Amino acid sequence: MPLSDLTHIREIDRVLSGRASDNHRDPLVLDSWRRCVETYGLDPAKAEAAHIVTDTELRLHREQAERLIATARSGLKSLFRQVAEQNYVLLLADAKGICVDSFGDPRFEEELRRSGLYLGSDWSEDLAGTCGVGSCLVTGEAVTIHQSDHFGIAHTPLSCTAAPIYDTHGKLSAVLDVSLLRSPSPKSSQNLAMNLVKASARRVEMANLMAMTRRDWVLRFSTSPEFLEVDPEAAVALDGSGRIIGMTHAAGTLLMPDTGDGLIGKRIDALLDMSVDDLPDLMRGRPAEERVLRLKDGRGLYGHAIAPQQARVAPHRSALDIPAPLANLAGADPALNRLQRRTARLAPTQVPLILQGETGTGKERFARAIHVCAAQGRALHVVRCTAVGSDTWQSLQTAPSGTLFLKGVDELDPTAQSALLELIEQRTDFRVISSCQTDLRADDRPGGFRADLFYRLAGDVMILPPLRLRHDIDWLIDRVLRRHTAKDLSLSAAARAELAGRPWPGNIRELESVMDVAAAVAESNVIDLPDLPMPQGTQKSDAQSDAALEALLDACGWNMSRAARRMGVNRSTVLRRIRKAGLSPPA
Repeated sequence: MPLSDLTHIREIDRVLSGRASDNHRDPLVLDSWRRCVETYGLDPAKAEAAHIVTDTELRLHREQAERLIATARSGLKSLFRQVAEQNYVLLLADAKGICVDSFGDPRFEEELRRSGLYLGSDWSEDLAGTCGVGSCLVTGEAVTIHQSDHFGIAHTPLSCTAAPIYDTHGKLSAVLDVSLLRSPSPKSSQNLAMNLVKASARRVEMANLMAMTRRDWVLRFSTSPEFLEVDPEAAVALDGSGRIIGMTHAAGTLLMPDTGDGLIGKRIDALLDMSVDDLPDLMRGRPAEERVLRLKDGRGLYGHAIAPQQARVAPHRSALDIPAPLANLAGADPALNRLQRRTARLAPTQVPLILQGETGTGKERFARAIHVCAAQGRALHVVRCTAVGSDTWQSLQTAPSGTLFLKGVDELDPTAQSALLELIEQRTDFRVISSCQTDLRADDRPGGFRADLFYRLAGDVMILPPLRLRHDIDWLIDRVLRRHTAKDLSLSAAARAELAGRPWPGNIRELESVMDVAAAVAESNVIDLPDLPMPQGTQKSDAQSDAALEALLDACGWNMSRAARRMGVNRSTVLRRIRKAGLSPPA
């Protein structure tokens, strides 16, 4: 219906109610009246009965809205309990304006049916004229249509407050309406109803997003930390690469206030100063007030990340079916892929784990991924073993159950080892994950590492390979580069070859630092050789044995020049060592 017709229809309504201005004789108004009667069958002078669809039509509409009804019903029951004593009626209408679910006092059933506050009522504006549901569908915004704001005189006793419900792709899919058969005269009396219906619609959208994206990350937002975890303002769902695949309507307003839409398909690191790798840090293991998100325009929000839920699978599941938090840690690297599959089986258990590897190999990220895969709603306690004191162990005595991550457990002195052993004997509700750079069994320090403590920690020992031995370094480079989406950066072939050939004694941490420097100094959107900082040193120890040399060559695809750069030696030296060790490329 043209907006001009609707405007004139509302003026006609005021004429009939005796509240019109002198312009009710305006030929344009009268023409709209005639056109609406002839074209739409709408006549505000007639007290038409409510439009109720047939049982067959209602069944079809309810079947199409079945998922939405199931998702919304719990929230609608809660809302109805809040407003029932004030004699409000709740309606859930689909995108065509048909009421597919309702809550009302059965004592007034006949009166509710006559007024259209009933299951199967058609509240589309083309049919009912100006009304709560219809106006909400037309404008896409929450609205109160109070008494004489209604088009038809049959509905002027009503006060209807409606809010839109959007699906996970930003399309208006339903309307939630709270209505009164009779209400106080001032329209402001419905302000509380407006707040309640908008909050309930937001919660329905949130519940729908959570139900539709169980296998994906969900990042929820609030402008303050107080209600972040229990009643957030908005949320987005993310795939494994950090791309937005679902949203609640308010997410557009919070993340893109200028446009309010177009979120689907965007990368989260193009909107916020974070990447998908940072999501585990935004879970319940940290206080809400510390989970600050910084938008590209400088504004701040608080974030709460919810990890993907593992789907039920057949007993003989695919070897490649790795939970998303673990799958995001590596590309196509055979050794790490085997480790991921093994970890996926161990993650849901209480088996204590030791993650061993050089500095910067990603041990803490691995630990957080294990926690995310296993602990639904449980806390993550991170203890940096280089700076523990007696107060550390005391605070853990009363900490909530969950995962205890001991970072750098090989740094514990004998006193701290004794305190830790006592703690884990008392707190059997902790799942312990430890990280270290050295083999604890080969600890030759005075006093060494206690054997009884080692066997309490080492249900399984997982060794993370250094970056120079990883086959997926190109995947890692691209992943780190994606953090700098503001400049839309890429790498020249020469720069990529240089990075792939470095020895990386600082491993992933060093790679991240190098890429941050290169992104900052690059004068164009292509990072080239001059933009890369100089290597910080070499590490040759792993290349001293024949086995280590063969592993490095495998990681380099037996490219002699690349292997030489990673070892920090000449190409001829690599060839000489290969001949001496009697090694040959795989067939």
